[in-house]
Amino acid sequence: MNQNLFATFARRMRERGDADFITTRQGRGYRYDEALAIITRLAGALIELGVTPGDRVAVQVEKSPEAILLYLATLRVGGVYLPLNTGYTGEEIHYFLADAEPALFVCRPGDAENARSIAADTGCPQVATLGTAADGSLMEAAERATPRDDIIERDDNDLAAILYTSGTTGRSKGAMLTHRNLGSNAATLAEVWRFSEEDRLIHALPIFHTHGLFVACNVTLMAGASMLFLPKFDADVIFEEMPRGTVLMGVPTFYTRLVADERLTPEITANMRLFVSGSAPLTAETHRAFEQKTGHAILERYGMTETNMNLSNPYDGERRAGTVGMPLPGVEYRITDRETHESVPKGEIGMLEIRGPNVFVGYWRMPEKTREELLEDGFFVTGDLAMVDERGYIHIVGRDKDLVISGGYNVYPKEVEQVIDELEGVHESAVIGLPHTDLGEGVTAVVVPEPGTNLDEAQVLDHLQGQLAKYKQPKRVFFADSLPRNTMGKVQKNQLREQYQDTYR
Repeated sequence: MNQNLFATFARRMRERGDADFITTRQGRGYRYDEALAIITRLAGALIELGVTPGDRVAVQVEKSPEAILLYLATLRVGGVYLPLNTGYTGEEIHYFLADAEPALFVCRPGDAENARSIAADTGCPQVATLGTAADGSLMEAAERATPRDDIIERDDNDLAAILYTSGTTGRSKGAMLTHRNLGSNAATLAEVWRFSEEDRLIHALPIFHTHGLFVACNVTLMAGASMLFLPKFDADVIFEEMPRGTVLMGVPTFYTRLVADERLTPEITANMRLFVSGSAPLTAETHRAFEQKTGHAILERYGMTETNMNLSNPYDGERRAGTVGMPLPGVEYRITDRETHESVPKGEIGMLEIRGPNVFVGYWRMPEKTREELLEDGFFVTGDLAMVDERGYIHIVGRDKDLVISGGYNVYPKEVEQVIDELEGVHESAVIGLPHTDLGEGVTAVVVPEPGTNLDEAQVLDHLQGQLAKYKQPKRVFFADSLPRNTMGKVQKNQLREQYQDTYR
């Protein structure tokens, strides 16, 4: 590619002309030619605000079409886009600005005063605002700015974005992604998922995350397709829009809510071509229920902040419930011993490692952490435990940090969770290891019952008898109304470990 990723997008945008790019249910949005025109003005504004090639542009704004145009304008001028979760507090923003040292921080209009205080404290020279109705000081600056039609040259290995990981195991790390990382992955996904100009993506994901920003938006741009931009997931709206949509990208929570709704039928999904799930594990039960109700098999895939997408169930061929499929073209994987990095025999559980043009170049200003996780031979240690079945499909069985070692035996939480979830009256469960004076860690389950059921600890433990080895069976079972999750639907087991940490003490 050897060029600014935006140059690739711009060619497609010019080709698509007056075709829809982003629309909203309120009737706002942009055709491709309109979007290009606004991007030239935003690029001019960024330059006038002092953004130069390689500078970071930190952004914490609500979802809007203009936020995507800002991302594209940042690429155009050679900047490095740094999206921040809209839920981050002022203290967290202080950390990110101090760490990334952006040239510009773009925030919500209502946050401007606090943002200026944080910027002054961290040495960030400029603050601008962006609202959800094409408002804010950045859009005003774009109106006044001299349009910039040129595209700043960038090399494949120049940074295009920094995404901070969620920081559930320590302070957040900034994953550095290049133009090659993002461009190669978008082109691959557009091809393997058969995206075309005819597609209309129902976009209900946040745009501060790999899934909603780089998978959804970059693939749409590569294909010259269109997006319906929704502020969030709303089942009523999704059902209204499916007859006019062709693709939905979601997290498992989307699909569990759709499956539970009587409106989910073959008729309502007749125009839809593809349902994609990721960012957290989709249960085999939800996968099967969705297919039974609609005739559509959800396509589950696997990716990370550091790598974009790595594995995918096939577009053509069996989409196997409970698996994340096979490597994408150009992506290599191996499953290794956690200590030696030597490959384990097929069928055994080990650490999943990934290599390919999609893999990031390291963590921002964390060389030691980079060396630890990005090996000399180019493989990235994902931290996920996996195994390959007899047909070559890859199963993610849990996070390495969630592995429970009880009495010297390895217990993989997902194996225990799957058996618990089969018990009538269980909605979902999470299995964790807690400090135990005798065993090192005690296997512990937190169960969310179905509404109206009266499960107790003895029933759950009785259900596991004879199904799991004794060392895998929980020492205690707790009940909760729900499991703590992050914005992408991943269960936050670190919070559960903290909540129940004194159970065996």
